Amino acid sequence: MKGGELLVLLLASSLCLSAAVAAQETCPADIGAKCADAASDDWEGEFFPGIAKINYEGPTSKKPLSYKWYNAEEVILGKKMKDWLRFSVAFWHTFRGTGGDPFGAPTKNWPWEDGTNSLAMAKRRMKAHFEFMEKLGVERWCFHDRDIAPDGKTLAETNANLDEIVELAKQLQSETNIKPLWGTAQLFMHPRYMHGAATSPEVKVYAYAAAQVKKALEVTHYLGGENYVFWGGREGYQTLLNTDMKRELEHLANFLQAAVNHKKKIGFNGTLLIEPKPQEPTKHQYDWDVATTFSFLQKFGLTGEFKINVECNHATLSGHSCHHELETARINDILGNIDANTGDPQVGWDTDEFLTDISEATLIMSSVVKNDGLAPGGFNFDAKLRRESTDVEDLFIAHISGMDTMARGLRNVAKLIEDGSLDELVRKRYQSFDTEIGAMIEAGKGDFETLEKKVLEWGEPTVPSGKQELAEMLFQSAL
Repeated sequence: MKGGELLVLLLASSLCLSAAVAAQETCPADIGAKCADAASDDWEGEFFPGIAKINYEGPTSKKPLSYKWYNAEEVILGKKMKDWLRFSVAFWHTFRGTGGDPFGAPTKNWPWEDGTNSLAMAKRRMKAHFEFMEKLGVERWCFHDRDIAPDGKTLAETNANLDEIVELAKQLQSETNIKPLWGTAQLFMHPRYMHGAATSPEVKVYAYAAAQVKKALEVTHYLGGENYVFWGGREGYQTLLNTDMKRELEHLANFLQAAVNHKKKIGFNGTLLIEPKPQEPTKHQYDWDVATTFSFLQKFGLTGEFKINVECNHATLSGHSCHHELETARINDILGNIDANTGDPQVGWDTDEFLTDISEATLIMSSVVKNDGLAPGGFNFDAKLRRESTDVEDLFIAHISGMDTMARGLRNVAKLIEDGSLDELVRKRYQSFDTEIGAMIEAGKGDFETLEKKVLEWGEPTVPSGKQELAEMLFQSAL
């Protein structure tokens, strides 16, 4: 059997099995709570009855459901940890992730799920989400419009569904200190967006995407969101043979400008963010990496209107480290938010794993500290449980591990700054530019004739060691 035929067969089998599993899903009361039938959003008791609020217990704690490094109120480098990190739960991965993949059916049958995509189920799911965040001690959340509310048969019906869920979210927010870090529109899953949204060759699709973003912006504003994200998963091409790239890029720029105009019209003061990704699902995505996106913003006069949401897994897909992408954004004053996740180097695609590498977290936090934080952005856990992790407590363990990792990175950066050796090594490496001639060059006044005279006067330059191994040793000493 050919590879393509095998994949088709596997996909068909997966879809059939997924449908069978969904049809069999009930809402079991096996964790001490009882749910009503699918026609009702009523729920008796807690969604996570066996799990108490997660507290900081320090590095010596052996309890999985405790923080070892993240102490929200502790002050480090002049700010509370919670203000440096500004953690957020991603609704889509945490409460809509099923564990399904192209080769297998969903594996996660959460007790509150009833197998439907009804409004009642959406309400129940939202209540579970807020209980989860309160127990985790996280004050921010992120969402796609279509993740929190089901599609209707028309745009009007879909918007009505969204309004109903948003009212519940607004009520739940009023009872807590929780609010959205950012919202966004899902412009990649529905078949209408198979050729893109803002870059679709079909004008009716472009218009539909505009209407959807209009509503999502308004909803984010209504809920008190601090940012709004554009991720163009379908804004690219599969082949240039049938693509007018110039026209598509111009359409995308006009779409983003229209979003800026509507943001100002409705009085939304949040930051507009673009999330670069090189490919997947398209072969080539137009916002490939931070540098490409910055060039696009410059070309179309949008640099003052947008900042960047750097996703670490997307950074590695584009051939960069997350640290590189963060520094590129930071030095251009466009670093706005971080999607804290990672990929598997052996897999080579967007696996959206929780970031647990202490070295990587330290590099990331070094950029955040140099940026004086991320506010009004933060760290969104755009990460999902592995397919094989199916216990309710795994949702907590994954977030605790991710939060502790970033907190440990922050603590390591504080140690590096206090020690000062690495900063001093960097300073010494460039100290020749702290001279009169160096200052002239950095001021843009180093003309070639003057520099030629200096070379004739100095003779052959002596080039010192870069001390890379020492730099790595100093960095590792903080871990």
